[in-house]
Amino acid sequence: MIQLRRALFEPRRIALVGASSDPSRLTARAQIYLRKHGFAGDILPVHPREAEVLGERAYPSVADIPGTVDFAYILLNTPQVEGAVEAVAAKGVPAACVLADGFAEAGPDGAALQARLVAAARGAGLRLLGPNSMGVVNLNARIACSVNAALEADELPAGRLALVSQSGSMMGALMSRGAARGIGFSHLVGTGNEADLSAAEVAALLVDDPQVDAILLFLEAIRRPELFAGLARQAHAAGKPVVAYKLGRSPYGAELAASHTGALAGTDAAADAFFRRLGIARAHTLEGLLELPALLVGRTPLPRPRRAAGVMTTTGGGGAMAVDCLGVAGVEARPPDAAAAAALDAAGFPQHGGRLLDVTLAGTKPERVASALGALLAAEDTDLALAVIGSSAQFRPGDSVEGIVRAHDAARAAGNPKPVSAFLVPQADQSLRLLAEAGIAAFRTPESAADCVRAWCEWCMPREVAPAEPFSHGLPERPDEADARRLLAALGLPSGFAVLRSPDDDPGGISWPVALKILSPDLAHKTELGGVRLGIADAAALKREAEAMRERVARAAPDARLTGFLVQPMARGLGEAIIGFRRDPEVGPVVMLGTGGVLAELFRDVSLRPAPVGMEEAREMVAEVKGLRALAGWRGLPRGDLEAVARAVACLSRLAASGDVAEAEVNPAIIGPEGAGITVADAWAVHA
Repeated sequence: MIQLRRALFEPRRIALVGASSDPSRLTARAQIYLRKHGFAGDILPVHPREAEVLGERAYPSVADIPGTVDFAYILLNTPQVEGAVEAVAAKGVPAACVLADGFAEAGPDGAALQARLVAAARGAGLRLLGPNSMGVVNLNARIACSVNAALEADELPAGRLALVSQSGSMMGALMSRGAARGIGFSHLVGTGNEADLSAAEVAALLVDDPQVDAILLFLEAIRRPELFAGLARQAHAAGKPVVAYKLGRSPYGAELAASHTGALAGTDAAADAFFRRLGIARAHTLEGLLELPALLVGRTPLPRPRRAAGVMTTTGGGGAMAVDCLGVAGVEARPPDAAAAAALDAAGFPQHGGRLLDVTLAGTKPERVASALGALLAAEDTDLALAVIGSSAQFRPGDSVEGIVRAHDAARAAGNPKPVSAFLVPQADQSLRLLAEAGIAAFRTPESAADCVRAWCEWCMPREVAPAEPFSHGLPERPDEADARRLLAALGLPSGFAVLRSPDDDPGGISWPVALKILSPDLAHKTELGGVRLGIADAAALKREAEAMRERVARAAPDARLTGFLVQPMARGLGEAIIGFRRDPEVGPVVMLGTGGVLAELFRDVSLRPAPVGMEEAREMVAEVKGLRALAGWRGLPRGDLEAVARAVACLSRLAASGDVAEAEVNPAIIGPEGAGITVADAWAVHA
C-alpha cells in the first residue's frame, strides 16, 4: 500500500512510453507539464527512434532505462498498449497509467483487450490506472503527470481537496473552476475505465495524506462497490469527508455514462441509498461538488438533522430565491424560534416572525451581520445559518465578508456544530475567495446553495450492517408465483395458499371467499390478461372461473407456459405496500418499500436501502414512504401494522445472502390493523 501510494503520488522517476518530440502533439504534453510545473525528478521518455525528446535523454524501450522506474505513463495508441504494459510489467514498475481509449467502452473486442492488460499487469504485481485515464497530478509535490489542457495555466493553486475522477476532462474543469474562486486541490487523479485501480481504492490511498482535508469523487459509474465501504470507514475515522457527484440521474445520463466507460448502469435511487448507507455526501450540482466540502470539513454529521435553516439576507429578492430553492430541495427556511428570537431582540433587530431575516434596513455593517447570524445559530430547530449577500459582495468584498467570518469564528470558538454559510447574489469573485480562505462554504447560485444545504442535512455516519444470514430454499430456474411464495416462507414470510394443477382439483380446507390467479413463470403481471379473479364464493364457482381463466389467458398470451392456478383466501386491510428486492448492476443487492397495488409504478413513492437491513433501518424506510403515513394514526385514522411491514422488509432483504435470486417482489402486501400483520396478496421472483 505504501509503495503504491508513493508510486502514484510521489514518483521520482517517471517513464513516458510513447513520448513525442513534437511539442504540438497530445503525447508531448505530459513531459511539458511536468517540467513547467516544477517536477524535479527524472523524466524518462521512451521513443524507438529519438535519442532525445524535448531536451531529455530518450530510451528505445522501457527495458533500456537504467535503474528503477517508479511510474510509467503509457501514451501509445490502443493497438500498441498491450505490448507496452507487458514491457512495463517486465521492468518491475509498481504503477502505470494508460491514456488510450478503445477498451471496455468500445465493445466485446475492447473488453477482451482490457482483460488481457489486467492479466499481464497482475501477473507481475503492476497496478494500472485507466485505460482512458488523463493521469495523476499532485500539486503540493509539483507533479503534473497528465495531458489535461488545464495544465497550460501558468499557476496551479494548491489546496487541500483531493479529486478522484473517472472523467479525465473533468479534472481540468474542476481545477480551473476552483482556481477562479480560491479553491485549490492537493491531488487530481483520473481513473478512466478502472480496469484495475478503482476510484474507491485510489481515494483510500489519499485518506491518510496530511495535506488532504476532503476527497471529491466524480463518478460516471460505481465500480467495485465493496471497496467503497472500506473507504467510507477509513475516511470517517480520519475525520475527512467524502463527497460524490455521480452521473446517471436520468435514463439518458445513465446511458451516456455506460457507453463512455463500458460499465453497467444502475438506478439512481439505488446509488442514493448506497451513498447514504456509507456516509458519503452526494452533491447533485457541479458547483455543489466544489462548494460542499467547506460545510463538512472539521465537522461530524448532525445526530438528528431537522432539515431546516435560518436565513439572513441583505437583499429581499436574493433571500426569496434562496428560501424557494431550499424548499424545492426539501429544506425549510424556518422563522426564528424562542432562543433565536431572544438573541435577535438583545441585538436590537426588529422581527416580523417570517422565514427570512432581512437586515437591510437594520444596517449591514460587519458587527450587525455577525450579530444576526449568531442569533440564527442560537436556534434549536435548525441545522445551519445561511447569509444571503447582495451587491456589497461585489463592490465591498472586505466589508461584506467580515461579518460572516466573525460569526463563523465565534461559532467555532463556542463549539457550535452548526455551520455558517453564504450565498452571494452578484458575481463576486473576490468575496468568494475571501470566504474560501476563511473555510466558509460560499455558494455562487441559489440552486447550489440549496443542494449543499440538503447534502449537509442528509450527511450521516457510515452505517455498519451485519451480513445477511444464509437460508435454505429451492427456487427453480423459471419460478411461478407458488415458487415465489415458498421462497418468502423460507425467509419468514409465510402465506396461506393452495395450488391447483387443473380446474378439477380440490383446493382443500381453504377459507371462502377466495382469490384465483393463473400460475405461469412467464407472466409477471396477470391482471391485464384476465389472470386474476377475486371474491369467488364456493368450489363450483372456482371451477368455472378456472376453466374460463385458462382459455382467456391462453388466448391473450399464447407463448406463456401455464403451470396451474393459485388459490388464496380473500383479505382486507387498511392499506397496501410493495416490498421488493433486486440486484442493482452497480451497487448490488437493494431492498425497496413503497406504496403498493396497481398504482405502485405510477406514484413511485418508494424508499430504498442496500440489502440487508435491520429493523431500525426498515422502520426508517416505513417512515419515508408518504403513502404509509396515514397508517401511523394520521388525523385519528386507524393505525396499521407498520411494524409488520418493517419486519417484512427486513425478511426480504435477507435475499442478499442468496446468489441465485435476481429479483423478488410482494405487491401488494395488504396491511392489517395494528397487531394483525400483513397478507401477501401477490408474489414474484426471478432466478439469477
